[in-house]
Amino acid sequence: MLKLLHIDEDIVAIDKPPGLLVHRSMLDRHETRFAVQLLRDQIGRRVIPVHRLDKGTSGVLVFAFERDTAAALAAQFETRAVEKRYLAVVRGWPDEAGVIAHPLKIVRDEYELPIDGLAPPQEARTAYRRLATIELPVPDDRHLTSRYAWLELAPETGRRHQIRRHLKHISHPVIGDATYGKGRHNRLFAEQLGCARLLLHCAAMRLQHPRSGQVLALQADLSGDYASLLQRFGWDGELARVSRSFSGPESP
Repeated sequence: MLKLLHIDEDIVAIDKPPGLLVHRSMLDRHETRFAVQLLRDQIGRRVIPVHRLDKGTSGVLVFAFERDTAAALAAQFETRAVEKRYLAVVRGWPDEAGVIAHPLKIVRDEYELPIDGLAPPQEARTAYRRLATIELPVPDDRHLTSRYAWLELAPETGRRHQIRRHLKHISHPVIGDATYGKGRHNRLFAEQLGCARLLLHCAAMRLQHPRSGQVLALQADLSGDYASLLQRFGWDGELARVSRSFSGPESP
């Protein structure tokens, strides 16, 4: 059963588990389980996803029941009216806070129509702050130890794979990222720390309900291997503080 974060006559939001596709993809033809299908079967209604989460990413995922509602919600994402917060474990120790302002080329799936090779990169901005750090006694290239950090990220734009690509750009890729990350660090977490997933989670989202106009605050708590890893690193106290900040007063 998918965990429902919110449901009303217009909208339903779930906590998407890692490894679950939002909908059928030609790139994953072997997959037989999709969030759209599972949610439809669970609540007995057709659902329309209004934004994307990568297969490996967990957390808040919003659907509409009708096309006009889906269009209204999609417009909020396109106009940057939706506030999003992600949590990621990354290689290395980034600065305590910053904004990654790095244009990104348009990325499409292989089965989609190709993009003009001359199309300019799109503006992309991701703000982040460092929540915690750890240094493990595992050699890393020329160093005797390996450093990792836990970040809170707020993407100001919504480009494809934006957070993952931006963190790779500053040489702090997300752990568990097979496309943009580092295989050796991914294997360390999988084989020695028991955490083989992409350590990226959409923890909170605020948007305007298209019918009532009220701010809808959605929150998906960390669980499973990700939460166990934070406890192992001694970061669970920081997790409690972050969770309280997400459920605090609404943004103006």
